[in-house]
Amino acid sequence: MIETRIAGLSLRLATANDVPQILSFIRQLADYEKLLDMVVADEAKLTATLFGDKAYAEVVIADYQGKPAGFALFFHNYSTFLAKPGIYLEDLFVDPSLRGLGIGKALITYLATLAVQRDCGRLEWSVLDWNQPAIEFYQSLGAQMLHDWRINRVTGQTLQAMAGMFPG
Repeated sequence: MIETRIAGLSLRLATANDVPQILSFIRQLADYEKLLDMVVADEAKLTATLFGDKAYAEVVIADYQGKPAGFALFFHNYSTFLAKPGIYLEDLFVDPSLRGLGIGKALITYLATLAVQRDCGRLEWSVLDWNQPAIEFYQSLGAQMLHDWRINRVTGQTLQAMAGMFPG
């Protein structure tokens, strides 16, 4: 557990016991982003993919005054240009009633510290173009918006169809 300079705030790596809270945070974030209908994650899937034999991501939990206040879910990616790993922040969420206390800043700067400690070349994330409060928050931390890049995604049936195109 890492204590911060914010009274009552501590950050810790999540354990399998945190899965119900992680799922709750994911649902709250999806609701805020108007994407709740897309959440198919459940406790079993999260347990398997975050804490199973092959963990695909890590989670930092922010506790404020002894209660879960937010989370950051991240994983490693790789930059061929830098020949270094990076950290990709998939989700960052702070309980709306606790925003403005520095919890989000503590979570993201913890990830920056972790990236430096792990000799990563980058810390990256995406933000919805309509989420102006988040954009302003990230820019206040020095984040650079990459306007020339667009995210591509293939899921579900389209992913299955694409896999079927493999000539092997």
